[in-house]
Amino acid sequence: MGQSNRRVLLMDTTLRDGEQTQSVSFPPTEKVSIAKALLQKLKIDRLEVASARVSDGEKEAVKKLNEWAKTEGLVDRIEVLGFVDHTLSVDWITDTGGQVLNLLAKGSLKHCSEQLKKSLDQHVADIKQTVDYALSQGLRVNIYLEDWSNGYKDSPQYVYDMVTKLVDSGIEHFMLPDTLGVMSPDEVFDSLSDMLTRFPDTKFDFHPHNDYGLATANAMFAVKAGISSIHCTVNCLGERAGNASLAEVAVVLKDKLGLEVGIDEGQIHHISQLVENFSGKRIADNTPIVGADVFTQTSGIHADGDKKGGLYMSALTPERFNRERSYALGKMSGKASLAKNLEAMDIELSEEQQKMLLKRIVKLGDQKASITPEDLPFLVADLLERKDYNHVQLLNCSITSGMDLESVVSIRVSVNGSIRKSAGSGNGGFDAFISAMKQVLNEQEQFDFPELLDYELRIPPGGQTSALTECIVTWQDEGKILRTRGVNTNQVLAGIGATLRMINIKLHSKQTSDV
Repeated sequence: MGQSNRRVLLMDTTLRDGEQTQSVSFPPTEKVSIAKALLQKLKIDRLEVASARVSDGEKEAVKKLNEWAKTEGLVDRIEVLGFVDHTLSVDWITDTGGQVLNLLAKGSLKHCSEQLKKSLDQHVADIKQTVDYALSQGLRVNIYLEDWSNGYKDSPQYVYDMVTKLVDSGIEHFMLPDTLGVMSPDEVFDSLSDMLTRFPDTKFDFHPHNDYGLATANAMFAVKAGISSIHCTVNCLGERAGNASLAEVAVVLKDKLGLEVGIDEGQIHHISQLVENFSGKRIADNTPIVGADVFTQTSGIHADGDKKGGLYMSALTPERFNRERSYALGKMSGKASLAKNLEAMDIELSEEQQKMLLKRIVKLGDQKASITPEDLPFLVADLLERKDYNHVQLLNCSITSGMDLESVVSIRVSVNGSIRKSAGSGNGGFDAFISAMKQVLNEQEQFDFPELLDYELRIPPGGQTSALTECIVTWQDEGKILRTRGVNTNQVLAGIGATLRMINIKLHSKQTSDV
């Protein structure tokens, strides 16, 4: 089909159609901020920003945006949805300084006859009246054929006749929506090929929806049929299942069809985050291109393959989108995953230390989905301080806490190979554990617990509630200061780990001095 060097225009309608997402409404300041980012940073070809006559706040936002866009030479890229209402929508748009009207008309016989209660000729007469007035006011005009996909399927002659009657009326783009997202890629290709064959000199856009999860595929097949303008939204925002994803469409057209797309790919992720924050609609971590985890390798085998020759990399490189590849740490990690993370943080460990650290990570992975890179310094510090003193080992521990109730701890420990059980209560789980351990150690070891001077809990900067917890406990023992560290996903168990280390250090010191 001679696709190479062919340019496809993208029209973003996040600020108009995207606002039909349940509970999404962008206040004027947010709308202007998103629009500026889309036009100036992402360099979107066309931007639909509002529906005419919605509200005073909407009008002020569009006016402010147009004033800015004029100074930047971008106002011709801004478009506003209007209605077949003769002067009303046109005057609203011209009052804001706008230049482009996207007129909403009925693209199916059923909508025209049942919703408007009009014939095609009556509807066309109303459309031409509005178009003529818009042109007289200096606006450029495009037209949506609403519900075109069902209209084409159920009454194609209505669609043909409508375009025929309007094709010479001064309309620039005839925009064909799959309003309910009902089409398959083959249906898109066949129907749009037919429209382009019948009206070879007409500019057609395709406006897909994602109800069947086919919006990106449908956009691809529309372009294969010859369409040169595709509508989309950031993060797939839109009514019901949303519109076509801007990120997916742009990348697929470039990578799979070899077409030119004018946007700056390096801004895609930034724009996605901006819209995510303002809309309050969080995207899934595995969302293509923009999701938090899409450039994270979890399998140790994959990390090893990347290290040895980029064996698990594709054209979708993170650098292309101003992002970074990461290697998850968890129960599926291997030596290569750990090595990649240590290398990124300039941490050097011996091979034996790496083995010990990886063993700890895999064990923690059974308790927690993954260990973040921010967790790693805690684990390394814990490893480097660790001594192989195992005089006391915690085998089982049950902690029960309640509001306005004392906490209760039951433990089973090994003390120099002897299994002992105990229970204790106290003001919180940590205090109850200390009580239980005192009973265990006072039986035979005559262990004197040092005074607790400080108890510090930390999670990594920016960590989540599931992050590893580092507990550093400062003890005073016979005039000396001793600091011990514990690391665990559970805050109380992190403190317990620090306490066990203190106990083992003291017992080791006692046994050494006795010798």
